[in-house]
Amino acid sequence: MRTVFLASLRTHVRRYVAAAIAVVVSVTFVVVIGVLTSGARAGLMESFGAAFRNADYVVDADPVDESLDTSTSIEVVNRLGDNANGLGRVFLPARAGDWQGETTVGPTAGTEELRWQKLTSGRFPERTGEAVVHVWDAQAREIAIGDLIRIGEGATATDVRVVGLVESPSTMTQASVYVTWSQFLQWRDAPSFHVGRVAVRGQVGQLPEGAAAYPAEEYVRTGLAKLNNDTDTFALMLLVFAGIALVVSVLVIANTFSILFAQRLHDFALLRCVGATRRQVLGSVRREAAAVGVLASLTGTLAGVGLGYGLIALINTLAPRTPMGAPELPTPWLLGGFAIGLVVTMVASWLPTRRVVRVSPLAALRPEAAVDVHTATGRVRLAFAALLIVTGLALLGVAMIQDSTALMLAGGGSVFTGVLLFGPVLVPRLVRITGALLGPAGRLATENAVRNPRRTATTTAALLVGVTLTTAVLTGMATTRAAMDEQRDRQHPIDVALTSIDAPVTTDLLDQVRRTPGVEQAIAVDGTVAQVTGIADPIPVLTAPDSAQVARDGGAFAQVKPGTIGLDLGAFEDLSIQRGDRVTVRVGDRQAQLRVIALTGWGQAGMVAPETLAQLTDAPEPHVIWVRAVPGVDSLQLVDDLDGLADAAGAKTNDHLQARAAEDRQLDILTWSVLALIGISVAIALVGIANTLGLSVLERAREHALLRALGLTRSQLRRMLAGEAVLLSVVATLLGTVIGVGFAWVGYETFVKRALAQATMHIPWPSLGVVVLIAALAGLLASVLPARRAARVAPAAGLSVD
Repeated sequence: MRTVFLASLRTHVRRYVAAAIAVVVSVTFVVVIGVLTSGARAGLMESFGAAFRNADYVVDADPVDESLDTSTSIEVVNRLGDNANGLGRVFLPARAGDWQGETTVGPTAGTEELRWQKLTSGRFPERTGEAVVHVWDAQAREIAIGDLIRIGEGATATDVRVVGLVESPSTMTQASVYVTWSQFLQWRDAPSFHVGRVAVRGQVGQLPEGAAAYPAEEYVRTGLAKLNNDTDTFALMLLVFAGIALVVSVLVIANTFSILFAQRLHDFALLRCVGATRRQVLGSVRREAAAVGVLASLTGTLAGVGLGYGLIALINTLAPRTPMGAPELPTPWLLGGFAIGLVVTMVASWLPTRRVVRVSPLAALRPEAAVDVHTATGRVRLAFAALLIVTGLALLGVAMIQDSTALMLAGGGSVFTGVLLFGPVLVPRLVRITGALLGPAGRLATENAVRNPRRTATTTAALLVGVTLTTAVLTGMATTRAAMDEQRDRQHPIDVALTSIDAPVTTDLLDQVRRTPGVEQAIAVDGTVAQVTGIADPIPVLTAPDSAQVARDGGAFAQVKPGTIGLDLGAFEDLSIQRGDRVTVRVGDRQAQLRVIALTGWGQAGMVAPETLAQLTDAPEPHVIWVRAVPGVDSLQLVDDLDGLADAAGAKTNDHLQARAAEDRQLDILTWSVLALIGISVAIALVGIANTLGLSVLERAREHALLRALGLTRSQLRRMLAGEAVLLSVVATLLGTVIGVGFAWVGYETFVKRALAQATMHIPWPSLGVVVLIAALAGLLASVLPARRAARVAPAAGLSVD
């Protein structure tokens, strides 16, 4: 049998290459998913979680939703020394050259490993009296390395020399000026001084009551989940694509081997006839499969690593503001991909040979009958398919009720497997319906496509998988993106607000803001300065009938009813006011009792109805400028430019643009990761259909030769195969689109609505139309090489093929 094994490898090189390609692309897909998800995780740590990048733990309040006491944070940092980095800031008056105003000051870590700011020039501060400045603040205020900045006032005023410029990847603890920890503690008595978290390397040790240590990566994922109603989007993406990788790999390999070994059943039967035992035949098959599986799985693993890192580099080039991180090698994914390739190859090669070794050699030599619902085998197959579909639909229903992603994947896999088992019955009927639309020209292609139902179903399976996956993901992305955009518009209706308490804003300031690069629109908002019970300092009380010009939510946040006041409660510190409270709003000798409506997204100001404002003042004046930014603008640069204008006019800036940018980065990382995975999925589908179509042509060499002998020309043969491929592609695409939209709806009900309560499902019809067009073209292209190969074979040579 060793001689037979080696001879088989030499004789059937083309078939083994096709099998190896199936294994390589499947393993590559699994490994690429691992690399991309690792890169997405690293990218999120580089942006949202930059402050905890090299930390093992984060010390925060217990429970984490509360605020960690600043004294506790200081005690932890002082006890752990260079192994801890306090994360906080303080607002202080500052002066540098001709500039004077308020600035934010934060600490830098004592060791390079915990410094999360990116140094662009100079060095980090090493002692008291040294500082680094954010590059945009340095540009806006004309500060250079070597300049002196006076920070603080009275006894705490200190001169620091700028020794470097930095960028801040995260807005979570971003400041304009960074100093050493000991320097930072000099302002601990300032009202705004706060240290809310501590990043720690190594062991944390004993913590006081009310504090807890959280693993850094888990802490970042939890923080990201809070943006989506406590739904861990990254974990869901990882789980979904892990399931997809497993299903796609199994199907592509199994389908290819089902065709490959179906062509060799007569070879195995002949070996049985000349004396080979069942064990010898199975042993030969196992050795062939093991050789193909090991070599192809190893090749796929290496190709997946290279392709995954290449896609990360491409994404970083195409979207430099949405960086994917440089991940470590995802060892579990590498081992898992290799194991899947080897195990599935062994199983897929064994299944088709069972018939040969279970029956007599003469029975195995008979032609294999197609699936027939009237036979026992056909009835069992269809009954099992129906059971899988019904079970899967039940699991999907339970998943939607319980919001269970695991049940959703199990149910989806069950339904899809049932559809594939129904394939030999379902696909030929769909092909006949589609082929009838082509008229007489497509009749021969239709008859050839449906003559062997199992082969037809197997050929379409690869494209069906790819189209289903692509449709489901595109629909899910369109739904999620639209819902998240709507939610962010409600949470952050105003990008930037410039507020002046002491005097009205001037027309000149409004003109300067409108001329600032990156500003799409800006309006001055009329109101008055009022004292509100529960808020220590006076705030502007505004009414904004023209808010739709700049508001992301169309101005809905500004439409408050008489007798109420809308407050952005998150913009105030130490606020005792809650939703529904009644407060007194005073302007001079006038006052009004108003009920609080808690809204978000425009800063330290109150929104009232025009009737309410008329009760408080007869002469409203503009005290606030609202700004809407151009899409895709550099948020840091724009906010710093507006800061400079506000400082010169004695106003303050409320920035919500960078919060939107941080959320955009999270969504963009996930989007680019998914798009890359879709691209790989489509490539696998194309390789799969080309692979199975090529094997199908090899299997039908005698049929094609007979048609040529009966008068079919080469060009007619090529057109027939092209028409057959297009028919199969269109049927698989339409069926996959329907199934994919159904799966997307289940995903929407299962976890999208959980993460985004007000989400509505969006079906991207233009994108799905492009998918159908590409699939039809893919089928046509996939037929080119097999058709040319079939047309080159002379009829006599083809009829002699065994």
